[in-house]
Amino acid sequence: MHGWRADRAIALLIPEFSRSYLQQLMADGAVSLRGLPLRKPASRLQAGDLLTVELRPTPQAQAFVAQPMSLAVVFEDDHLLVIDKPAGLVVHPAAGHWSGTLLNGLLAHHAAAASLPRAGIVHRLDKDTSGLMLVGKSRQAMEALVRAIAAREVQRDYLALAHGAWRGPSVQEVDQTIGRDPHNRLRMAVLRPDSTSGKTARTTVSLLETQAQASLVACKLHTGRTHQIRVHMAWLAHPLVGDSLYGGRPQWGMARQALHAHRLRLAHPVSGAPLDFVRPPPPDLIAALAQSGLHYNTEPLI
Repeated sequence: MHGWRADRAIALLIPEFSRSYLQQLMADGAVSLRGLPLRKPASRLQAGDLLTVELRPTPQAQAFVAQPMSLAVVFEDDHLLVIDKPAGLVVHPAAGHWSGTLLNGLLAHHAAAASLPRAGIVHRLDKDTSGLMLVGKSRQAMEALVRAIAAREVQRDYLALAHGAWRGPSVQEVDQTIGRDPHNRLRMAVLRPDSTSGKTARTTVSLLETQAQASLVACKLHTGRTHQIRVHMAWLAHPLVGDSLYGGRPQWGMARQALHAHRLRLAHPVSGAPLDFVRPPPPDLIAALAQSGLHYNTEPLI
């Protein structure tokens, strides 16, 4: 290795880790050459050099740890937890969000979460979507919830504030295939039905109230594709207020997508007892509705 670049030598000597991780160690001062911090990956080695690398935990390795946080618990027993997720809370650890997620909070909330896949999380809400989420607290409950969602036995209803006066029927069945946008990998899009990369997606959209600038709609999910409501509403030419990714724009104080998981109806995953949960929108969405001239009805809407 005499004359080699230091980063090349380190990558060969420590093959268990990615080159980007090892480069980050250098940037963090965790690598030394001849007793001094190695800052330049292109530095050349000489025979007899002492090269020291301090291996540090990656962000991913530290992601699945308990972090106490306040959870808005709507229902809880030995098998099931229903929470009202606030907008801004990430559900699963991922790049850019390795801590402070709902998963971290669940690991701190009850001991059994550590032995469950994804700490019992059986479905997701986007970071900036608020509202009701189901979490299994036991293996039996989690498996039953996964089966029920797959069989479409869990009814999930959302409230959405959309741009524009409503056009077309007051109830619309949107049955449009969704997949990764071929022109922008950060987005999803409606694709041709014969697309090999798309998945079937169906949403029932019901108009609740409309005026010249905005419409309040209720959306019932029949499938659970990524960004499904946001994509289908954009396809209807009514993108959600605040949803810049799909053609919406900030308005009436809403800088996030104006979407709230309003109601969950299901059979208890263990006892089979009927359950029905409703949670009103958070203050920012209530305020946006008021400023737009629309109104939230406190009674269940669907």
